[in-house]
Amino acid sequence: MEKKTFVTLVMSVVGGMLFAMGMCMCLLPEWEMFYQGVVLAAVGLVELLITALVYCKKSGIKIKVNAKLVGKVFYGIFAACVFGAGMSMTMAFEGMMLPGIIVGIVGIVLLLFLIPMCVGLKDSSKKSN
Repeated sequence: MEKKTFVTLVMSVVGGMLFAMGMCMCLLPEWEMFYQGVVLAAVGLVELLITALVYCKKSGIKIKVNAKLVGKVFYGIFAACVFGAGMSMTMAFEGMMLPGIIVGIVGIVLLLFLIPMCVGLKDSSKKSN
């Protein structure tokens, strides 16, 4: 395993754990730690952003910022928020289980649309000679 891969792995785990713990603190009313959870989740997101930037720098990946990239990022944020809203509805609000599941499924579908947006679709029916 290369050093950059290991560093990325460790930083991703730390950022993911901070974000996940912050989300648990936000979504579990029994803990009564909503605002602390928001801060911890934000710290986790910043850590994950730093991880992505460090990996790109170490790998020599150049990111060209254009309108398409910005649109994809905002679409991804919107889709993740819809998915998160569905999770929140099912976990934190009484009587919102079924609507929360429906909103969560819509969020999953929106996130799935990111794959063809970012990678693209290829026609596999054309045979190469």
